Amino acid sequence: MQLDLNLLTVLDALLEEGSVSGAARRLRLSSPAVSRSLGRLRKLTGDDILVRTGRTMTPTPYALAVREQVGILLRQTREVLTPRRDLDLAGLDRVFSLQCHDALATALAPPLLAAMAAQAPRARLRFLAEPALDTDDLRHGRVDLEIGAAVPALPEIRRESVGADRLVVVMRREHPCARGLDLAAYAAQAHVLVSRRGRLTDPVDAVLATHGLSRRVLAAVATSATAAHLIAGSDLVLTVPQLTWRPLLQAFALVAVPLPIPSPPTPIICGWHQRYDTDPAHAWLRSQVRSAFDTVLTNPAGPSAP
Repeated sequence: MQLDLNLLTVLDALLEEGSVSGAARRLRLSSPAVSRSLGRLRKLTGDDILVRTGRTMTPTPYALAVREQVGILLRQTREVLTPRRDLDLAGLDRVFSLQCHDALATALAPPLLAAMAAQAPRARLRFLAEPALDTDDLRHGRVDLEIGAAVPALPEIRRESVGADRLVVVMRREHPCARGLDLAAYAAQAHVLVSRRGRLTDPVDAVLATHGLSRRVLAAVATSATAAHLIAGSDLVLTVPQLTWRPLLQAFALVAVPLPIPSPPTPIICGWHQRYDTDPAHAWLRSQVRSAFDTVLTNPAGPSAP
């Protein structure tokens, strides 16, 4: 059965006005058009809906029985087709899942949680680790926001750049190169990499190769915290985005010095599925993440001193 929801609107007007002409005026339609709709309603329901009693029309028992229900259905239809865009932050009871590497989570969590506690105290956050392999978690709604340096490849994934960071070389404060190092000294160090896939090279190696240099990478670890622990107790060095690593520098008493080779800023990109484009709660989350990164990426002091 193919139903025309416009018939509900006509039926509601007929029951409210009690006549074809009154319903026509209310709906701003012609009387013949409303009469045709009444004929369709009679055929569809098997009921006369309105019957003539002298100069007036009287609703049938069926029409009286469904009158309230018709009004409710129309209100529900309008609510479905014209969703509310206002957001009750105080009553927002929702769990948001963010996926990013642990250095980003360490930097982002404090300002983001503070904003949520102040604005949406019933909302909660899940910071999920980056998986070793690419997943379809965004597509299937298991992750609300994916944050990293890569541009999403799928066409249905929306993206927004929320800032950029610059690479620095991180080491323990007592490291022989803690006051700075040139290109040759940088290449001569023992390096550790952070790689969720265990890669022992990254774009820095390609830049070094253009200068006829290579570096010795002793290990690749999955998390920034593991890398920080390693370099805090050794002469290993690590090349990372500076500002998002600032909490780890403080926690592990590390120092950051400038990278002695030119490198483009490392972008920070948020990705989400297009299903959330017009969702008020998700739009609010994106605005809070953007604001939190504005806080994280403010660093007028430059590289930390030993």
